[in-house]
Amino acid sequence: MMFNPQSSESSMLTSRETLLSTLETLPDALFVVDDATTIVYANARAQTMLGTTQEALVGNSFWCLAPHLVSTTLYQAVLKARQTRKLTDVEYRSPVTQTWFHAQISPTGVGLAVVFQENTEPTQCQDALRHSEQRYLGLLEHSAERVAMLTPEGLILEISQRPLTDAQVQLEEVIGKPLTAVSWWSSVPHAQRQLCAAIEQARQGVTVHFEARIYPHPGRYLDLAVTLTPQCAANQQVEYLICTGFDITQYKRVEEELRTVLDTVPQFVWIRRPDGSVAYCNQRSHDYAHMMSEQCTEDELLQQLPPAGRQCIQGMWHTAPRTDITHDEAVSLQFVHPEDRERILALQRQALETGKPYEFEYRLRERQPDTYRWYLARGVPLRNEERQIVQWFGTCTDIHRQKQTENALRQSQERVNHLMSSSVIGIFFAEGDVVVEGNNTFLRMTGYNRDELCRRCINWGNFTLPTSKPSLFQQVHQELVVQQDTTPFEAELVCKDGSRLDVLMGGVAFHGEVLQGIGFVLDNSARKELEQRKDHFLGMVSHELKTPLTSLKLQTQLLRKQLGKQGIYNADTVLSRMEAQLNMVTRLVGELLDLSKIQAGTLEYAQETVNLDDVLQEVVDIVQQMQTTHTIVVHRAACPPLLVGDKDRLEQMLLNLISNAIKYSPGANMIEVDIKASEEAVTLSVHDQGIGIPQEQREKIFERFYRAVAPHQRAFPGLGMGLYIVAEIVKYHGGSITMESEMGKGSTFQVTLPLKRT
Repeated sequence: MMFNPQSSESSMLTSRETLLSTLETLPDALFVVDDATTIVYANARAQTMLGTTQEALVGNSFWCLAPHLVSTTLYQAVLKARQTRKLTDVEYRSPVTQTWFHAQISPTGVGLAVVFQENTEPTQCQDALRHSEQRYLGLLEHSAERVAMLTPEGLILEISQRPLTDAQVQLEEVIGKPLTAVSWWSSVPHAQRQLCAAIEQARQGVTVHFEARIYPHPGRYLDLAVTLTPQCAANQQVEYLICTGFDITQYKRVEEELRTVLDTVPQFVWIRRPDGSVAYCNQRSHDYAHMMSEQCTEDELLQQLPPAGRQCIQGMWHTAPRTDITHDEAVSLQFVHPEDRERILALQRQALETGKPYEFEYRLRERQPDTYRWYLARGVPLRNEERQIVQWFGTCTDIHRQKQTENALRQSQERVNHLMSSSVIGIFFAEGDVVVEGNNTFLRMTGYNRDELCRRCINWGNFTLPTSKPSLFQQVHQELVVQQDTTPFEAELVCKDGSRLDVLMGGVAFHGEVLQGIGFVLDNSARKELEQRKDHFLGMVSHELKTPLTSLKLQTQLLRKQLGKQGIYNADTVLSRMEAQLNMVTRLVGELLDLSKIQAGTLEYAQETVNLDDVLQEVVDIVQQMQTTHTIVVHRAACPPLLVGDKDRLEQMLLNLISNAIKYSPGANMIEVDIKASEEAVTLSVHDQGIGIPQEQREKIFERFYRAVAPHQRAFPGLGMGLYIVAEIVKYHGGSITMESEMGKGSTFQVTLPLKRT
C-alpha cells in the first residue's frame, strides 16, 4: 500500500482534535507548562477555575496568572518534577481560597503537565500532612512579622497577612507577582532598588540584611529591617527565598530623636557598622570634616595618610558609594597628628577584632596649620541578644583644656617634687594638729622618721615648748584661719630627742572639714647663734666703751672748770662742742647696751607712778637746749596724765622720737608734739615736716639697724636703733605705736599707752 501524505496529515489532525476534545471534557483542571513555567495549554476546567480564557492564559507565567493555585508546596513539587523528570504528587491548601488540592505533575515533551483535583478525600497519612500544612499556613497568616516566600526571581509564592493589612490589599492581588512590584515597595524607588539588589544577591546563595523605609499606603510609613534568606536543595541550587521584615519604626524614630540631640552636642559622635565602616556622624563631625576638607583635595588627603589608613579608606570608597560619611572619616584621619595616626588605627583594628571597648587620646588639627587640640576617643560595641556586635557607638570629646591643666599640674608637681627634695627647706603637710606628710629635710630637722610620719604619730603639740607663751602660735593660727597664710616668724621647736631648734617658719592653709596647711621650716639656729654672738659682742663693746667715755666726759667738764678759773674763756666753745660729741657717743653706746639687753631679755624697767606731762617737758627742755635750729611746740592735755611705768625709759622713748623728727626735718624749723588723755589711755603724737618715709619702707622702720633713707641721704647720722628701742619700750608698757607719712611733707608717730596696766 502506497503512503499518502495528505491522508497521514489528516489523520494526525483528527487525532489531535480527539485528544483536545478528551482533555476539554476532563473533570480536573489541567495545565501544560514549559520549562520556564509558561502556560502552553489550559483545559476548560482550568479556565473556569481561574475565571479567564485560553487566549489570556497561553504564553504567560503560571505563577502570575494562577494565584488561586500558587503555594510554596506546589512550587517545590514543580521543581522536583522538573529535576527528576518523574511523576510527582503533592497535596496542599491554597493560601487564597483555603481549598485543598491534590496536584499530579507529569513530565511531557514540552515541559510539565499539572493536574489539579479539588476536595480530595484524604488518607490517614495525607490527613496528617494536611494538618501540618494547615498549622504552617495559620502560623504564616497570624505572624506578627512580615514574611513572604519568594521564587529565586522574587515572585511571591506565599505571604503573611500583616503586610497585606498594612497595604490594605487582598492576597490574590499579590500572589505570583514580583515582590518589587507590590505597591509598598514600588512607591519608594530607593527602597525598590535596595530590594532588587538584595534579591539578586540572595539568589546567589547569600543571606542579605538591609534597612528600608516603605509606604504601605499614602500618609503612613514603616521602617523595616529586612532579611532575605536563600533556601537551597541538595545540589546547593537555590529553590526559593524567605523574606522577613521586622518593624523598627519606633526604634528609628527614637534613633532620629537621638541623632537630633547628638547633632547639638559639642562632641564628635559616630556609629560604626560591625566591619568598622562609619554609618553615622553627628553634625559636629560633619562640620569639622567639611571645614577641613576645603584645605586639600582627595589625592592630597590620601597621600598624607599612613599606608594602613590609606588602604582602609580606598577599600571603603571602592566598595561603597562616595558618601559624606566615608569622606568625613578620611578627612578626620588626615588631620590627626602624624605621630598618632598609626597608633589609633591599630587600636581601632584591635577593638574590631576583639570586640572590646577602647579609649585613647589623640591630637586633631585645627584650622590653623601646625595647631592641634587634644581629644579623647571612646568606642563601645552594641550587641544583640545573641551577643553579636550590631554596631559600634563612639564619641570624641575635646579635652584640650584638661590636657593643658594636666600639663600644668604635672609641671607643678615636678616643681613640688623638686621643692620637697630640698635639703635646705623643711616642708610638712598638716591636717588639724597632725602632721601627715613631710620631706626628708623636715624629718631630719625634727628627729622623726618616716614610719612615725606614716603612722601619724607626729603632732604639732610635740614641737611646742611647755613653758612657751601660747600667744605666738595662737596668733599664727588666727592668721591662717582668716588670711589663709601667715607672714614668716621665728620660733623655737622641740625635737624628738628633747633638743631645741631655732627655726624661721611660714605657711598657707586650705579650708575644708579639717583645717589643712602646708608649713615651711628653715633652720635658723646658725643665724640665731650669730645674732647672739653679735649681741654679746655689742654688749661687751658697750660696757668697754662706757667706762672710758664716762671718764673722758668728766675730764672734759673738769678741764672747763679749771680753764674758767684761770680766766681762759675762749676754750669754752671748743670744750662745749667736745662735750656735745661725747654726749652723742655716750648716747649711742647706751643704745647699743640697751639693744643687747633687749635681745637677751635682761633690760630692766622700774615700776613707779609717772606724770607724763612732766616727763615730756623735761625732754623738750633738754632737746631745745641742744637743738636750736627747731622750735618744739607742745599741745598739752587739760589734766596731767599719770601712768605706771619706768620714767627713764619713757623719757628715752620721747627723746628718740623728738630727736628723729628734728634729724629728718633739715628744711623745717618746727616740731609739734600733742599729748591727749582719756580715762583709759594717753596718746602722744610727734609730727615733723621732713622728708617723709617711702611706702615700701614703713613696715621695716621699727626693725633694729634699719634706716629709712635713700643711698644719697647717708649724711643723716645714726645706727638705726632708736625706733627699735622705742617700739620695745612701748610694747613693754602695753601700748602701741603707729606711723603716718607723706613723701616731702613729713611724718607723724603716734604712741598710745594704757593708764591702767592689767
